[in-house]
Amino acid sequence: MILIASLFFLQNNSLAQDTLKVEKPVKKEFKAEPHRATMLAIALPGLGQIYNRKYWKVPVVYVGFGAILYAANYNGSRYNTHLKAYQDLTDAFPETRSYLELKGLEEVDPDDFDQYLNPSSYSWYKDRILRSVDYYRKYRDLSYIGIALWYMVSILDANVDASLFNYDVSDDLDIEIGPVQVPLEGQVTQGLGVTMRVTF
Repeated sequence: MILIASLFFLQNNSLAQDTLKVEKPVKKEFKAEPHRATMLAIALPGLGQIYNRKYWKVPVVYVGFGAILYAANYNGSRYNTHLKAYQDLTDAFPETRSYLELKGLEEVDPDDFDQYLNPSSYSWYKDRILRSVDYYRKYRDLSYIGIALWYMVSILDANVDASLFNYDVSDDLDIEIGPVQVPLEGQVTQGLGVTMRVTF
């Protein structure tokens, strides 16, 4: 019986000694590179945000582009409509009357637009349509500038986010504010100031 028990314990010890220690693979910590994030954001808007693992920013980038493109399209189409109306109003052909289709002018008498029958109304409508042309051209052009600015903001966001990705914000940060006496050069009196010491 003792012999069987000793064989059993020896067999268990030998099995335990036979096993190999399994080491878990060490996960490599992701470290964002600002240059790579910037180049990816330049190549395709939103790609730098994906590289930085800020997936929630990608819809924000594309919604911004969509809104600005919508504004550019809207202002561009209104600009073309008003420009055509202005050209039709100032030409000598009575058949071209696209200005009557403008919003607010549908119920106006066409004789009010005749520069010989009603010169004051003609002048007023001409100035009104010309101001509309200038207004929509201005905001169409500003929308195109907005597209370029939004593109640059998305690139800047990717760069800054990658630069601050591994920024250490730990509990070891400390700030101490206290008074300090500042001797003034050449005078007997003493000054008073505030000092701030930050330790990392």
